[in-house]
Order: sequence, then C-alpha cells, then structure tokens
Amino acid sequence: MATPHNQAEKGQIAESILLPGDPLRAKFIAENFLENVVMFNSVRNMFGFTGTYGGKQVSVMGTGMGCASIGIYSYELIHVYGVKNLIRVGSCGSIQESLPVGNLVMAMAASTDGNFAHQYQLPGIYSATASYELLEKAVQSAKSHGYPCQVGNVLSSDLFYTETPEWKEWAKMGLLSVEMESYALYCNANRAKVRALGIFTVSDSIVTGEGLSAEERQTGFTNMMQVALETAVAFSCSEAGSKGRQAE
Repeated sequence: MATPHNQAEKGQIAESILLPGDPLRAKFIAENFLENVVMFNSVRNMFGFTGTYGGKQVSVMGTGMGCASIGIYSYELIHVYGVKNLIRVGSCGSIQESLPVGNLVMAMAASTDGNFAHQYQLPGIYSATASYELLEKAVQSAKSHGYPCQVGNVLSSDLFYTETPEWKEWAKMGLLSVEMESYALYCNANRAKVRALGIFTVSDSIVTGEGLSAEERQTGFTNMMQVALETAVAFSCSEAGSKGRQAE
C-alpha cells in the first residue's frame, strides 16, 4: 500500500483530509485540534496524521508548495488510499482592494498560469472548480462563527517571484487572490469524481502591501482550520475508533 512518498498502510488515512502546504502546519493542526492522534507518514518529513474531531476520523497531511507537489500527494491519497474529501488550507495574497488581510477566501474555482491540465489532452482550456457540497458547508461554518469570508476565483500560480506584475491582469478578471496549489488539486479531484475545496486566510495584500502580524496570522489561521475541520467531518462516515499514540 505504501508509495514512494507515503508510508501509510491501508486504513490509516481517513476519507476526509486537510492539506496544508507546510508539514509543520499539519503537525500543529494534529496537536491542537485532533484527539487520539496517530502519525501515518514522515517520508521526506511530509508529516501526516489521523485523529478524531467531533467524534469522527479526519486526517491532515502536508503537501509542499506548487501544483507539481500537491499533484503527487493528492493523486496518491485519492487513488491509493481512497480519500474522498480533500480540503486545502493555506495562505493567499489578496489582489483585490476590497479583500483585506485576515479574511477567509473560499476558492469556488481556480485559474492558473501553469500547464497541469495538459495531461488530459482536452480540446480547450479547463476550468477547475471546487466541490459545491464542501463549499456550501464551509461558507455555512464561517458564517456561523462570524468569520468574514469571500467566495470566488483564485489564481494558482507557478511563480512566487515574478519579473512582471501579472496579478494585475488577473485582478481585472475578478480573481480574489493568489496561491499555488488549488488548480492541480481540483483537477485531480474532478477527474476522480471526489470532492475538493481550497480554504485560505489572506496573509498579505499585493495591492496595498499590508500583511498580518505573527499574532494575527495565528488567530486567522486558527479560524480557517476550525472551518476546514467542521467541513471535513460533515462528510466523513468514519466514527472514532480505538485510541492511538499521541503526535510527538
């Protein structure tokens, strides 16, 4: 059952999973939100954990940065481990003046400046979209807690450092923010007919130059994690099992 990137055995990964880019953020979520935590992966230090939240099993695993990296991990989670609900949790940069730092963004769709979808040999440009079911639940969760959020299109860019301000052209098309992974995640999920969603905290504004302080990042990211977990377990059929060892 193990792959070159994941040492988990069959049954160790829940059907609903949170996917932060940073493996240390996966560890933080496991230690601060989950109970009965078991580590299922440490290959390449891409930590993965399964535990319980609200009495239901949920997993969390790092994916690294960029479409290429999340493309590998999400493909294996879907096709090797049977994951059905994949929720990316991360930061993004706002490209709209009306979207302030600290807000949550729900990625209804993802555009890209990359070429991940070329593998499908489609006769046109593919629009990568989120699961409406996950999106609806995430919005409901955010609203119930009073967390400000916006829903819309995001840019999954292959470029972190750029020579030209291409974000301005994407902003003209109404895109909300820039991140680096959702397009590949949505492609993999849609191809396999499973659910996926990207939920983000706006950590900085490319428009205004504003950014969250360390304390504000902690609070904002915690809100995002809570919304993502509530969304994940709403679609999980796995109840809490026997207790495992705690994450170290």
